[in-house]
Amino acid sequence: MNCIIVDDEPLARQGMEMNVANVLSLNLLGSFSNALAAGDFLRKENVDLMFLDINMPELSGLDFLKSLRNAPLVIFTTAYDKYLAQAFEYCSIDYLLKPISQDKLKNAIRKYKNLQNHFTSNHNNINEYLNTHDKKRSRILVKKGMEFQTVRVEDTGYFFTEHKLVFLVDKEGRKYMAEKNNLSELEEELDRNIFYRANRKYIINANYVKRFKPLERSKISVELTLPVNEEIIISQENSASFKKWIGEI
Repeated sequence: MNCIIVDDEPLARQGMEMNVANVLSLNLLGSFSNALAAGDFLRKENVDLMFLDINMPELSGLDFLKSLRNAPLVIFTTAYDKYLAQAFEYCSIDYLLKPISQDKLKNAIRKYKNLQNHFTSNHNNINEYLNTHDKKRSRILVKKGMEFQTVRVEDTGYFFTEHKLVFLVDKEGRKYMAEKNNLSELEEELDRNIFYRANRKYIINANYVKRFKPLERSKISVELTLPVNEEIIISQENSASFKKWIGEI
């Protein structure tokens, strides 16, 4: 498995080089102190896996990935957990916090191999699978206290925004704070056959729509099977698109 390391910290880079050297299945093609040099290398060589630091000068790891047309699979390596939510938006295998031990690295490689074996046996390409499924979220990262967990998108009844924060309510009526900046960003990552942007405050799941009724001025009131603190109103401008959407489910 051909891999490279991209990390601006010399000691961290050397540590990863030593760890990678102890994993027989890994073939280290190069180690780079900045994303620009790594980008030039990727345009010339076939790389399966990239160990990528996030917080780097000139060009961050996340911005670097955005700039690549065909990025290899990624294992993020960073000293900060604050990028975890953003990292979920890329086709990454794992997110390793520094200092990275040999055991952490081996566990991450084991994840890669398990996925590789599964999709090889099914005649699919692992990178294509992760890229395709990353376009529409299958799970949402949420925060519970000081910890993070994920909620399956299909188990989410609706999303709403309050005090500039995004929340989701799952099929059991449990409320979580979602690691998203706003509903517009989230809307782009959801299957629009299932989810509908009802108004500026709500995105609703068609599978949890109980009934809806017309209001004055061609507005629509939507009732969900889950508890909502206020009435969800579809505007006159969006009433036609809502009816078309709900009728095609």
